[in-house]
Amino acid sequence: MLPCSGRRRGNSKDAPALDVGMYLGDRTWPELGEYFDEESLALVPLGSTEQHGPHLPESTDHRIAQALAREAAERSGFLCTPTITIGVSPHHRQFHGTMWVDAPVFRDYVESLTRNLTYHGVDRVIFVNAHGGNVDHLREVGRRVRDDHTAYAVEWMWDESIPDLVDDLFEYNGPHGGPKETAMMLHIDDEIVREDQFERARDEGIRDVANYDGTRQFGARTFYDAIDNTASGVLGDQTNATREKGAELFDAAAEQLVQLAEWLDDQPFEDLMPKDHV
Repeated sequence: MLPCSGRRRGNSKDAPALDVGMYLGDRTWPELGEYFDEESLALVPLGSTEQHGPHLPESTDHRIAQALAREAAERSGFLCTPTITIGVSPHHRQFHGTMWVDAPVFRDYVESLTRNLTYHGVDRVIFVNAHGGNVDHLREVGRRVRDDHTAYAVEWMWDESIPDLVDDLFEYNGPHGGPKETAMMLHIDDEIVREDQFERARDEGIRDVANYDGTRQFGARTFYDAIDNTASGVLGDQTNATREKGAELFDAAAEQLVQLAEWLDDQPFEDLMPKDHV
């Protein structure tokens, strides 16, 4: 048995930390064979490479997903795969450097990767996601592999796992490039965060998203691209982000991911599959 593959149970704060994470790319094939002999769950981090305003790097989403997936792998002993770094981001295309793949290509790629994992014995997959543009497409992939009884794959979005904490920490939050992502990046890698650009991001963006009425008219969503609403490309008040808040968000979200993985691992496979027609 691999040193890190014995899973801990219970609250991570009460359990000893594991020495090494179960990252697929760092393991040899015989070591991975030992994992697949005993486990059937994998964490797949996904994000994007897209503009995140003048203050955050374009790697923000996939760095957050990768950091959370690897942390959960260290805490739980479950397998973490390499990161998918480019997602569905055409709505940010007007900003320099944004990269994306067309939605059907993304879905087919992720489905192929998921089926690759099932070839090795994985039948439960958590898509550790940090990009809103990926959500619907990951759900579709999950449906595809579940409908033919190949695997159960579920999309997990870090901020949706801790909504109350996010609301408590930030008065003016934002779904893209806002204080929650800014705080997370300050915790994960503050050297690539441009702290001198926080005020610019706030002032050229939409600070109070909850009371902004420019995105809908008479019940219709009237925008397609981020630039339709925000010159800086981001939303929320970035000046409210701190390293301490980022650390709190990171720990709470990582623990939610561990609990999801342990819950999923405990479910009988047939209970996860589609029900018979009535």
